[in-house]
Amino acid sequence: MDSRPNGSFVRCGSWLAVGLSGFAGLLTGPALAVPAAGAASSALPAPSAATALRDIRGPFEIRSLSDILRLVALVLLLVGLMALAWWLWRRRKPKTGPPHLVPPEERARERLREALAWVDQPERFCTVVSEIVRVYLEERFGLRAPERTTEEFLSELARSAALDARHKSLLAEFLTQCDLAKFAQANPGRLELESLHASGVRLVDETSPRLTEPPLLAPPPLPPPAPRT
Repeated sequence: MDSRPNGSFVRCGSWLAVGLSGFAGLLTGPALAVPAAGAASSALPAPSAATALRDIRGPFEIRSLSDILRLVALVLLLVGLMALAWWLWRRRKPKTGPPHLVPPEERARERLREALAWVDQPERFCTVVSEIVRVYLEERFGLRAPERTTEEFLSELARSAALDARHKSLLAEFLTQCDLAKFAQANPGRLELESLHASGVRLVDETSPRLTEPPLLAPPPLPPPAPRT
């Protein structure tokens, strides 16, 4: 320790000088880098399309209660008009009943009338009327006539009870005359063809089902006479 009377003041002065020199070094040292405003903004990430600010939208129009009611009334009116049009269409549409089943005899008579248009062509005429009668017999009695020859059909018909002997004979004569015109190159005249046509019509008429008349009801018995007193 310095024994001089001003020694303490000397040490204090040296310490003060050291402190001031250190503070001056801080002031004269390298300056801190403070980023500018533009640099800071460029360092930040660019905003994406999802986070970008959007423009302010226009005012949203809120319909009043009267507008909503008018809209509902318009929709109901359209639905009502559509329902009315559908009802009128259904009312004017003709009602279709079950299909009318034409009996075999009626269908055969109609086709025989149409076959008269070929009476000037004997082979064609005989082929048509023979086919009509064969189809009628199959539909009426279940006889397999169309796909068989005349001999095969007449042989089966002889063992069948569908027709009586008179009708079997008439049918055999009819089919034989038709085969002569179709296969034997026969050339029957118009009168013979009309007679052949009449035989086919007769066969259909006589073998058609007939409606039986209902039995007559017997009158109720008379009450017994009252005893005389």
